[in-house]
Amino acid sequence: MKVLTILTNGFEEIEALGTIDILRRAGITVDVYSLHEETLTAAHNIKITGLSNYKEAKLNNYDALFIAGGPQYQELERNEDFLNIIKYFHKNDRYFAAICAAPTILGHLGLLKGKNYTCFNSMNEDFGGTFVDHYAVKDEKLVTGKGPMATLDFALLLVETLSDKERAESVKETTFYYHR
Repeated sequence: MKVLTILTNGFEEIEALGTIDILRRAGITVDVYSLHEETLTAAHNIKITGLSNYKEAKLNNYDALFIAGGPQYQELERNEDFLNIIKYFHKNDRYFAAICAAPTILGHLGLLKGKNYTCFNSMNEDFGGTFVDHYAVKDEKLVTGKGPMATLDFALLLVETLSDKERAESVKETTFYYHR
């Protein structure tokens, strides 16, 4: 499995980097691209560098699109190229993963109709699906997360969805998810 994520300034650090980390620990390839710049500044002023422009990504190489939340969702939703990437993944029956504000992008495109989903509570609208007030929700090839503190549950559900329950449990064990 290969996952594509595209970030821009204002991405939520814990959601983006935490999910990428968990997926990679599970042996899932995650490629990270930038919507614009080689260096991005996240929502809480952490900088990441060395990113390639999203136009270099070969979409047919990816099984899933992961969209992190944070203020970046506004720019992503206004970017026609990014919306076309979402439409490509939908048309080609690929997986979607979106957390916090990001599921609203999918909702505005009609991709949450008839689906169970979650998102940041105050951003929920009538997307034609069923809002579920849980940290992470799966519906077929869609995995959604509530917000920053839901990142681990969201990422682990995504691992289970893209791989299997055993791999998700292995990541939980090796990262002391159950530690008290």
